[in-house]
Amino acid sequence: MNNLISAFIGTLIAVMIMINGTLSNALGNYTSTTIIHIIGLIAIILVLLASRQKFIINKSVPFYLYSAGAIGVFTVLFNNLTFSSLGVSLTLALGLLGQSVASVIIDHFGLLGMKVMKYQKKKLIGLVFIISGIVIMAVF
Repeated sequence: MNNLISAFIGTLIAVMIMINGTLSNALGNYTSTTIIHIIGLIAIILVLLASRQKFIINKSVPFYLYSAGAIGVFTVLFNNLTFSSLGVSLTLALGLLGQSVASVIIDHFGLLGMKVMKYQKKKLIGLVFIISGIVIMAVF
């Protein structure tokens, strides 16, 4: 089930980049990013209310973990900036390359409190395929 949900997330991200980028072209990068996150805030408030979950800030959680919201803002902003010149496919493919490289580094060194999972050369095969796909997408 989690594999199916993860695949669905990929679909949502592609649709999100297209919708956000189109909104950004219509309203501008900063206005659209603000609107996108206000709508997101309203959506999660509704989810919290519907699920009867309480909003909790745990003071024992390291402060840097709360920075994910800022990372989300910059992710949307940068996607909006690149969408009109690269399109959805190349924007998403380059983002996946960045995610893959960053995840290999995070795993290898155990950054941000993650369990150390040493780099294995077989992972290079996947990165080469991603890079090859990006080159093909960019050239053709």
